[in-house]
Amino acid sequence: MRSELGISGRIARQFLHSPITPLLALIGLLMGIGAVLITPKEEEPQIEVTFADIYIPFPGADPEEVEQLVTIPAEQVLSEMNDIDTMYSFSQPGQAMLIVAFKVGKPRQQALVDLYNQLDSNQDWLPSGLGVGQPLVKPRAIDDVPIMNLTLWSKQADITAEQLTQVANGLESELKHLPGTRQIETVGRHDRIVQVTVDPVRLNAYGLTWMGMTQILQNANQQSNGLSLTQDNRQISLQIGHFLTSADEVGQLIVSTQNNQPVYLADVADVKEVADVPSQNVWMSQDGQVFPAVTLSIAKQPGVNAVDLTRAITARVEQVHNVLIPQGVEITVTRDYGQTASEKANKLISKLIFATTAVVILVIFSMGWREAIVVGGAILLTLAITLFASWVWGFTLNRISLFALIFSIGILVDDAIVVVENIHRHQKGGSNWKEAIPQAVDEVGGPTILATFTVIAALLPMAFVTGMMGPYMSPIPINASTGMLISLAVAFVVTPWLAMHLLKSSSHATHDPDGKAGKFRQFLSMFLTGSKAKSSRRLLSLVVGIALLGALALPMVELVVLKMLPFDNKSEFQVMLDMPEGTPVEQTQIVLHNLATEVESLPEVTSVQLYAGTSAPMNFNGLVRHYFTRQSQELGDLQVNLLGKHERDRASHDIAREARERLTPIAEKAGGVLKVVEIPPGPPVWSPILAEVYGPSQSMREDAAMQVQNAFRATADIVDIDVDVPATQERWTVTIDRARASKAGISEATIRQTIAAAISGSDVSYLRAPGRKYAEPIRLRVQDGEKVNLQGILSMSIPASGGSRIPLSELVQIRSGAQPHSIMHKNMRPMIMVTADMAGDLDSPLYGMADISAKLSHDYPQWDQFLVSQPDGLSHVALKWDGEWKVTYETFRDMGIAYSVGIILIYLLVVMNFNSYSVPLIIMAPIPLTLVGVMPGHALLGAPFTATSMIGMIALAGIIVRNSILLVDFVNQQLEQGVELADAVVNSGVVRAKPIILTALAAMIGAMFILDDPIFNGLAISLVFGLFASTLLTLVVIPVLYYLYMRRKIA
Repeated sequence: MRSELGISGRIARQFLHSPITPLLALIGLLMGIGAVLITPKEEEPQIEVTFADIYIPFPGADPEEVEQLVTIPAEQVLSEMNDIDTMYSFSQPGQAMLIVAFKVGKPRQQALVDLYNQLDSNQDWLPSGLGVGQPLVKPRAIDDVPIMNLTLWSKQADITAEQLTQVANGLESELKHLPGTRQIETVGRHDRIVQVTVDPVRLNAYGLTWMGMTQILQNANQQSNGLSLTQDNRQISLQIGHFLTSADEVGQLIVSTQNNQPVYLADVADVKEVADVPSQNVWMSQDGQVFPAVTLSIAKQPGVNAVDLTRAITARVEQVHNVLIPQGVEITVTRDYGQTASEKANKLISKLIFATTAVVILVIFSMGWREAIVVGGAILLTLAITLFASWVWGFTLNRISLFALIFSIGILVDDAIVVVENIHRHQKGGSNWKEAIPQAVDEVGGPTILATFTVIAALLPMAFVTGMMGPYMSPIPINASTGMLISLAVAFVVTPWLAMHLLKSSSHATHDPDGKAGKFRQFLSMFLTGSKAKSSRRLLSLVVGIALLGALALPMVELVVLKMLPFDNKSEFQVMLDMPEGTPVEQTQIVLHNLATEVESLPEVTSVQLYAGTSAPMNFNGLVRHYFTRQSQELGDLQVNLLGKHERDRASHDIAREARERLTPIAEKAGGVLKVVEIPPGPPVWSPILAEVYGPSQSMREDAAMQVQNAFRATADIVDIDVDVPATQERWTVTIDRARASKAGISEATIRQTIAAAISGSDVSYLRAPGRKYAEPIRLRVQDGEKVNLQGILSMSIPASGGSRIPLSELVQIRSGAQPHSIMHKNMRPMIMVTADMAGDLDSPLYGMADISAKLSHDYPQWDQFLVSQPDGLSHVALKWDGEWKVTYETFRDMGIAYSVGIILIYLLVVMNFNSYSVPLIIMAPIPLTLVGVMPGHALLGAPFTATSMIGMIALAGIIVRNSILLVDFVNQQLEQGVELADAVVNSGVVRAKPIILTALAAMIGAMFILDDPIFNGLAISLVFGLFASTLLTLVVIPVLYYLYMRRKIA
């Protein structure tokens, strides 16, 4: 035994008899309980990602003019900012839209302040008389995603969407009183308006004009207050005029006189209060029937507990039934992220308990029930303090942070098992109990400290992975590393105290050298001594080499598929429908109804909501892909809700694949493009397969994009193909005869405004009726029949000089042409997107992308293809591959760097401890041996190698090095005591085999509890199979390598 104790032994001795030790343990437990109670619960981790949509109006301009005069200058101004990750722009008729995506981690408030400052300080970037409007900035962030959707609908025919909108208005105000709510919106609103439908013939007959009617309505709806007068020593407030409060009042306005008789507005127009003509509709599909509906979406404030908030919303809705919600109106909860977060948290917490219990049972069978209580207490205390530390770090209780704890069970228990096992071994030796515990702790203390920091060195660099994947997975390296430090402290402070009080009465069993340990001693000696040792070592090298090469070959032959993340098993998916441009909302609605009827026939579908002319309330995927901008009559969504995952046999991905097969023919028959969109398992991308087409002109880009689309269609298993080249839409250009207009004394602005207001309707004023949440517009319009060929509108007269009136038809001419296409830029370079997904046996978009790339390289060798950098597209067509490829490349690149940094840090730590450059190489030799288990494990279970698989491999590097350190350190201790080299090596393998196998089994047991998770099963496979193979090999390879090294050194 060593005469002096090291730091670990001194710590153990200090706290062994101290009364503060149980108090520290109690405080740690209370901290953990408090953390569980106060930490917000969410389904997904919080990611600091900020977007900003910037709208810049340029009325009347075509896309090319918008691009040159607005978009490019705006891009140049914004490009001066730091921390912008990606910038998209869309030059559209009459406006430019820019999407600015800031780098992940940039604080939202600072990002928006910088953006506003940049725009405000460059207000002079355009000439003041050009006609470009002020930029409108719409910030977007993950907290804008609604956590709850309530769909209001009714089977009663007399309850309309307009009435449902009024109910939703009341609910909006009531739910806003709940603390923690943020943005509450109603999708599919049918608001009321006062519709003033003008008859052009009657208008001309009474000598009235459109602009004159507008002026009359605006002048009549004014009121002055704030005035006062004094009378009889009293101050009396004065109000002049009054507002219009009803449609009857609007109809009774006098607009002219004829033969000394008043002409009322109702004489020249049809005035009535009606529901607005819908450009969007929401329907609830039930049993093949559709019913009018509106959807109320509720977002939460940052840091608010989603579980508590959605429960409060549900309770409040139940309270206001028959108060704000009339009989016959049904409310279906179509999204409840609070409930799913609660279910996920409860399930993972139960797995955490089961994993801990399983580890304790393992210790019971291997060492005894008293030792199991000690280890169990250490695990419980470590988890409690780790939960508190997680709260301090600012993490919420979400599926990633809880998975991190389950994953950590196996490595957090390592320190306790190693310490308890060594105390247990010393106890069997009959040592003095009070002296034995510090000695036992000290014997393994040095290697345990080093091993703990090697695991941290392997894990912690993962916290610096860039992009959205970094903060998404950051709870794993940060919580696990923090937990490792806590477990080390618990192992040196609390574990010895528990051992002293619980193990002192244990019986001293004798060690049986002829049992399993004796057989392992004989097996290990076969590689070290004797006449056949050399041939045995050669055979070992051959077996290990063949196994390693076989493991590396599995991805090459696609027995192990590379994929970013596997599909999750969610309870919803969406169906996107894009009809040809110009399709009216009614036609879009008919196609959506047919799609809904078909998808409802799937047995797992519980309900379907139809969104025609608008988008369904967005999720995180929709936020990144900007689905909320789908606000046009030819666009539609289906929100498909499924049974809970435990109530159905099939995963949501399999259901979505069948839905795609059934629905695509229906959409194609109607001339539409259909996409089935599943919620991605991790951070979303614009599209799984994305080809960006660059070129010197818009026509070249469009032609090339169509060829790329054809290549997509010719590739097997490629689905949901779409290209950002819209179908040609007819455009009528109304040209003003400037000479005639000038001669008649009529301004061009008057002509433009009159025609535009007549076509689209003009909200000239608003009713001022009390008790309305939203203002009710007074809309001046012409009959729909007059808009068909413009003849009715152009028959209207406008006042000319000299008091005469001239029909609009005499001042304008109509030419037919084509609507110019929008122009898209990415990072200031014009391009066109071609998007798709993959749905086949491989189910990995990377392989589909590779097939398409090869096909395009063969057919169009003159096109350059880029995987990482962005082409300029100045001289010829070029392609840049993006989508899932980009996030996969960046994630695996950063994880590879983290893996390398971890290995370097491990090497430095081991060099510092052993004062040798060669010994660390021997200790780290088992790291590549993990592949012998990892790759065959994935192939055996048919699982893809994913980002979580890589996390498991990184963790394995630290775990397996810990085992090597324990072996080598014990050999050195034996050599210091004068034991022969071969005996020392064999003793090390025999003595340390038990704690090594126990810690490996503990980690494997913890991982097995996440093996059934569709996302984290890659991590579990890496740990289970990697630990199994590498642990068995380590117990043989490390002793053999170290024996050969030391024999040569001694010689």
